[in-house]
Amino acid sequence: QVQLVESGGGLVQAGGSLRLSCAASGRHFSFSRYNMGWFRQAPGKEREFLATVTWSGSSTIYLDSVKGRFTISRDNAKNTVYLQMNSLKPEDTAVYYCVAGITSTYNYWGQGTQVTVSS
Repeated sequence: QVQLVESGGGLVQAGGSLRLSCAASGRHFSFSRYNMGWFRQAPGKEREFLATVTWSGSSTIYLDSVKGRFTISRDNAKNTVYLQMNSLKPEDTAVYYCVAGITSTYNYWGQGTQVTVSS
């Protein structure tokens, strides 16, 4: 069983920053073999992909609307993936989910952490 536990969400003013963390664990779960990513879902909207980082950390992909503001990174020694979010906007308000997958299909999802950006 794989567990992904997000933390670091909260309430922040527009223009502020937050850093989300996702700690991964599980019996026989080799974190360094998995591509990791972040999705979010705002109220009344579909879940959307935000960013992904390959197993080695050598490659990243971002949703266009967060490029230059959000940075995904990972620490394989700590089994943790991060999402640094800067210049936050009210439209970034959503529940943020951590995901893991061997391929581009994400097999494992966290429970989510709420991010609220006030104007």
